Amino acid sequence: MNEEKIIVLKPRKNDFEEIYFSENQGSLFFSSTTRGKTITTIVVGLILLILFLFKDDFTKEKFGILYFVSFLFLLCAVFLSVSINKVSRWKKQVNSYLNKLENCNIYEIRFDQNFFTVNIDGEKETSEWKDFEYFDSTEKYIALEGKHNYMFPKKSMNEKDYSLLKQTLKKNIKE
Repeated sequence: MNEEKIIVLKPRKNDFEEIYFSENQGSLFFSSTTRGKTITTIVVGLILLILFLFKDDFTKEKFGILYFVSFLFLLCAVFLSVSINKVSRWKKQVNSYLNKLENCNIYEIRFDQNFFTVNIDGEKETSEWKDFEYFDSTEKYIALEGKHNYMFPKKSMNEKDYSLLKQTLKKNIKE
């Protein structure tokens, strides 16, 4: 494989959104990052509500329970808000990237035995094969992780190019 291979992608925003936002990834409260924290905060909030409703039945010694659960609720709310902020920033970055892709004229992948280059409207990112640590291929996309991270939907290229890219990655990236 001494010669340079070129794969031209036809990026459609919907193809990328389908993958990036699958399984509620874009949901602020129920993404994989925030789901557990949301449920924990709701449960602790309900316990606090129940304790608050029965606070008149507490003795002075047991009143500390209400303060303790209030502190837990506050702690859960803070962790949830940090996670929501993280998802919100990620979602904003993804949407910015997808808008860039939607308006691009050239989106191509070039590779030979030494280098892997992604060109989006003249903005080129070149990596050596050794710069990549991991790749994953599914029925819907190919993902690359390393110096630069990439995700290429299968729908954005033809079947022949998808197979060529998959085989090349298997050959060049040490798992």
